[in-house]
Amino acid sequence: MSLFPIFLKLTNRPCLVVGAGSIAESKIQSLLDAEAQVTVVATRASSKVQQQAESGEITLHLRPFEDNDLEGMYLAVAGTDVPEVNRAVFAGAQARGILVNAVDDPPYCDFFFPSIVRRGDLQIAISTAGESPAYAMQLRKALNEALPHDIGPWLEELGRLRREVLQMEPLGEPRKQLLHQLAQREVCGAEACPSRQIARQHAREHYPAEASR
Repeated sequence: MSLFPIFLKLTNRPCLVVGAGSIAESKIQSLLDAEAQVTVVATRASSKVQQQAESGEITLHLRPFEDNDLEGMYLAVAGTDVPEVNRAVFAGAQARGILVNAVDDPPYCDFFFPSIVRRGDLQIAISTAGESPAYAMQLRKALNEALPHDIGPWLEELGRLRREVLQMEPLGEPRKQLLHQLAQREVCGAEACPSRQIARQHAREHYPAEASR
């Protein structure tokens, strides 16, 4: 199976999850982490999902799935332990052109939830196209142990420095090479940060007019 790897913006987009037990819990949380507007339909809900509904994080309807629950949705997840229900969600989503994932049922998925390694804004997604989620989890664990735990704050500072460079230097190969150079060096928030000094010196030498603005 050939998949197209993307990172999808779901902020404020309506997403449906059918199911509210142990199968669906992690999917609901993943959508919340992406700042989606999550509606959950299920005949019963775990205590965690009930708490999320009570706190206003999600909208919960305790009843069987109905086909019109899909109306207006951007994305759907079928996460019940009843294959017939999951496939009904899949069929309804397909008819409306809505991306859908039937958990643990690859033939009925438009996309898969990857195993994620996260450090702040850094995300590394691992997928086996549904062939072996267990192996994807093993890779996630290995990468998680290998990455420095402070890489999130470092990346945030690197992003600030990158935006400074974009303001000081015009698009071109010198700017591209500088950004690659900075990504291999220590970056910090202080004005005296070596990488920040390198970036500003580079701008003064190559584009004095832009750097003086």
